[in-house]
Amino acid sequence: MRDPYAVLGVSKTATQKEIKTEYRKLAKKYHPDTNPGDEKVAEKFKEISAAYNIVGDEKQRARFDRGEIDANGQEQAPFGFGGGGARQGSANAGGGFGGFHHGGGGAEDIFSEIFGNFRRGGAGGRPRATKGRDKTFAITVSFKEAAVGAKRRLTLGEGGKTLDVKIPAGIEDGKQIRLKGQGEAGSGGGASGDILINVTVKSDPLFVRDGKNIIVELPISLPEAVLGGTVQVPTVDGAVNMKIPAGSNTGTTLRMKGKGIAGKSADDRGDQMVKLKVVLPENQDEELHDWVSNWSKDHQYDARAKFAKGK
Repeated sequence: MRDPYAVLGVSKTATQKEIKTEYRKLAKKYHPDTNPGDEKVAEKFKEISAAYNIVGDEKQRARFDRGEIDANGQEQAPFGFGGGGARQGSANAGGGFGGFHHGGGGAEDIFSEIFGNFRRGGAGGRPRATKGRDKTFAITVSFKEAAVGAKRRLTLGEGGKTLDVKIPAGIEDGKQIRLKGQGEAGSGGGASGDILINVTVKSDPLFVRDGKNIIVELPISLPEAVLGGTVQVPTVDGAVNMKIPAGSNTGTTLRMKGKGIAGKSADDRGDQMVKLKVVLPENQDEELHDWVSNWSKDHQYDARAKFAKGK
């Protein structure tokens, strides 16, 4: 084998940390699982692993630097048993990289740290079945889409690949959708990872969520408040007619059954709570002013009676 320092691309004065860092980079780049069927890459991976087994361990590195062992880990005369010497474990033996293992500094330990679930047992060790990594995305949906459910097309960023995603009815802001098996492929026969979608629900100028219910503040005119009438009310399903009882007041709340947040079934759906707000004309109406002035002389009442009592 070539000089292990040259194989790893480090100087002879490099620290153990620097050597480890370079090995990790090379191991990721030349790992056979990420280059299936490429024999040249597989041989390169064996070479860099064998090199790390020499200089990645402080004791082995010191022996190599002193000339006690060669680049393959073979004893050098006069330290061994003659020119052919016994080997402490040649990295080339058996075609693998697992001959050297000293105090947790060997290539197998780094390999296991990087790729996980490594099954030891000599040269040519194979990784166990490992699940692929999950992928995380983020989408923003409208209040209505979150309330009744929707479908969105998600671009995965891999050659323009797209995926249709079902937005569950009733999903809340900050929740996550998991698409099993749509993430990165596993290794060693392991299952694919998942896609995780973080959902943000935009606020709406009309609707406010309260559990399964939706709250809407509905402006009504003075005649509608006094005389009653039928008005259109917005819902997440579209506008719906609703009857305003005569004598309604600001703060009066009317319930629209089954017009709230959708659930798993029609019976599980919430309601829409409509809070009335009496609104006077924006421009001063002299006729209304005169009429109220005359009417109030004989119809005095305390509008803040409950307010004063803290009710």
